[in-house]
Amino acid sequence: MASTIEKKEHSQVVISLEATKEEFNAALKTSYQKNKNHFQVPGFRKGKVPYQLVCQYYGEGVLYEDAINEIANTQYPEAVKEHDLKVVSRPMMDVQSIDENGVKYTIEVYVKPEFELGQYEGVEVPFADAVVSDEEVDQELERMQKRNASLEEVSDRPAQEGDTVVIDYEGFKDGVAFEGGKGEGYNLKLGSHSFIPGFEEQVAGHSEGEEFTIEVKFPEDYHSEDLKGADATFNVKIHAIKAEIVPELDDEFAKDVSEFDTLDELKANIRKEKEEQVAKNNKAGFENETVRAVCDNCTIEIPDSMIESEVDQMADDQAMRMQQQGIGLDMYLQYTGQTMEDFKKGLEPMARVRVKSSLVIEKITEKINPEVTDEDYNEELETIAKSYGIEVDKVKESIGEDSEYLKDSIRARKTVEYLASKAVKVEPKPAEEPAAEEAEEKAEDKTEE
Repeated sequence: MASTIEKKEHSQVVISLEATKEEFNAALKTSYQKNKNHFQVPGFRKGKVPYQLVCQYYGEGVLYEDAINEIANTQYPEAVKEHDLKVVSRPMMDVQSIDENGVKYTIEVYVKPEFELGQYEGVEVPFADAVVSDEEVDQELERMQKRNASLEEVSDRPAQEGDTVVIDYEGFKDGVAFEGGKGEGYNLKLGSHSFIPGFEEQVAGHSEGEEFTIEVKFPEDYHSEDLKGADATFNVKIHAIKAEIVPELDDEFAKDVSEFDTLDELKANIRKEKEEQVAKNNKAGFENETVRAVCDNCTIEIPDSMIESEVDQMADDQAMRMQQQGIGLDMYLQYTGQTMEDFKKGLEPMARVRVKSSLVIEKITEKINPEVTDEDYNEELETIAKSYGIEVDKVKESIGEDSEYLKDSIRARKTVEYLASKAVKVEPKPAEEPAAEEAEEKAEDKTEE
């Protein structure tokens, strides 16, 4: 097989291929066998029309498309391998000639772009130490208090924000009860904002056993067309008021909610766990920023086909995550007022970043060639098994004992770790203070809220 390539702009490559008359005739016979059940000639049963008669009755050209595809299915992969092409698009065929000498055709593809690496060792990257404030520890203790709070019925005062009230309610629009506007024995936490604006605020201040009417206005973006922006009244009756009783922060609390005997020990553990999490987040952030800095030192002309493929993959991934949460992508698009085209267009900037990062990491990996040991491989299998909550043996059955894909993933991770180890840590820039006028406007807005 003879094949040549021509490299064009924007990572486009044209592969020129040809087949002899004998090879083409053999492919025509294969095409005939594949399609013979579609040919009908008077006097012959379907599938029994001889090859020569098909060519006479329909014309030989009826077999050309499948014949050329048959040839290309063999020649194209061989040409890709011969010229070591890293194809990133679907092949586009163009037949140049079919004559007594055989067939000549071209296949256009896009390949991974060629580019030069910039500086990738010693880039400066902001890095913050793992610091946890006393306030953060106190906030976590407060969350623990709330998680362990109990409800105690009160009858000597009106309901207030933070209370849970047990109510019956029924809503009316223009004096007529509307669908979905009625509930009995409903537990509503005042201040949770789980009802439409104004409802919970008007329940507060009323006492157990009271029956009263409140007036509200439905939001303009409410999901029901009939109720959007509509005025409504609700008849409400309070059956019970339950106050949230938060446990005291003392040694007994520490014993009840943890394995520690004292509050100080609990606080110390909270700080330790938070510092570990912050350190982990900072490390991941530092690695991401290192990759970004390294990528900024490279100029790559990325083929559109690579961006499109990444966008499609990202869209599929997001659709799958939504489905796991019980939300269809179509429903999400309808809710956000987007078309699929809008949705994918919004993914393009991140797709471009991901493709560029992948190309840069791949090229640096080729240069430094990090080793993947058996220990590395087994640790990765265990990590995957843990994340999915399955046995390691199940992962091995699915991925295999010697997966090149998994090894490439480990090499890429090691490359990122290498880049981070060579990066120069610098102090993060302080957040810019807003201009005096801007700060004043923000203060005014906050006051109005």
